Amino acid sequence: MSVVELEGELGSAVRGDPRPRTRSGTLSGVRGPGRGWHRWVSPLVVVLLWQAASASGLLPARLLAAPTRIAATALDLVGSGTLPTAIAVSLERVLLGFAAGAVAGVGLALVAGLSRAGENAVDPIMQMLRALPFFGLIPLFILWFGIGETPKVLLVALAVSFPLYLNTFAGIRGVDGKLAEVARTLRLGRAALVRHIVLPGALPQTLVGLRQSLGVAWLALIVAEQVNADAGLGYMINDAREFLRTDVIVVGLLVYSALGLLTDALVRLLERRALVWRREFLSR
Repeated sequence: MSVVELEGELGSAVRGDPRPRTRSGTLSGVRGPGRGWHRWVSPLVVVLLWQAASASGLLPARLLAAPTRIAATALDLVGSGTLPTAIAVSLERVLLGFAAGAVAGVGLALVAGLSRAGENAVDPIMQMLRALPFFGLIPLFILWFGIGETPKVLLVALAVSFPLYLNTFAGIRGVDGKLAEVARTLRLGRAALVRHIVLPGALPQTLVGLRQSLGVAWLALIVAEQVNADAGLGYMINDAREFLRTDVIVVGLLVYSALGLLTDALVRLLERRALVWRREFLSR
C-alpha cells in the first residue's frame, strides 16, 4: 500500500468514514468532476428510442407525439404567449396556497408539539383530514367557496400543510431534552426557549417537510385546476385532452416537472445555508 493510500485509509478511520478511497485519495463511489454527463446518457437513449419508434410508426401520434413534435409545440406555445401565461397563473396559485399551508402547518405543529394538551386537540383532526381524498373534497369546496380562485388555492394549502405539520411536529418532539434543562438553568422564558432551542432543533426536519410539501403542491395543483379553471397549466392540459393533443399534454407535464425540480433546488440551497452549522453540511 502506498503512502497516499495509507493516508486516505487513516483519514477515513479518524473521521469515522468507512468508505474506501481510491489511489487519488478521493472517496470511492463518489462522482468526481467531469462525470456529471454520465447521468444524461440513459435519458438521451430513451428520447432517441422514442423518436425512432414514432418515426417508424410503432408509436402512433394519437397515443404519444414524437419528441420533435413536442419541441415544436413548446416553441409555438411560448411564441404565442400561451405557455408563459399558463405558468404565471399556476405559479400564483401554488405560491398563495403554499404560503397559507406553510403557515397553518408549522403553526399547528408548534401548538401540538409544545404541549400534550395541544397535541390532543390538534393531532387527531390533522390525521383525519390527512386521510381525506382530494377529489372528494372538490364538490364541498365548490359549494363553500364557489368556483373562483379560492377553492383552488385552499386545496393546495391543505395538501401543503400536512407534510410540514408532520415533519415539524416530529422535529419538535425530537429535540434533546437536555437542552430544555439547560434553558431552565439559564432561566430562559418559554418564548426564548422556543426561539433559541426548539425552532433551531426542529429546523432540519422542517426543511425536509418543506421539500415534500413543494412536491405535493404541484400534484395538488393538478387536482385544484379541475375546478372550473379557465387558465393555468392544468387547464391547458385538460383542454388538450379534449382534442387528443398529446404533444400539448406532454409539454404541460414537462413544465410541471421542471418547476418541481426548480423549487426543490431552491429549498436545497436554503437548506445548505440554514444548516451550515451542521457538520455534515460543512463537509459537503
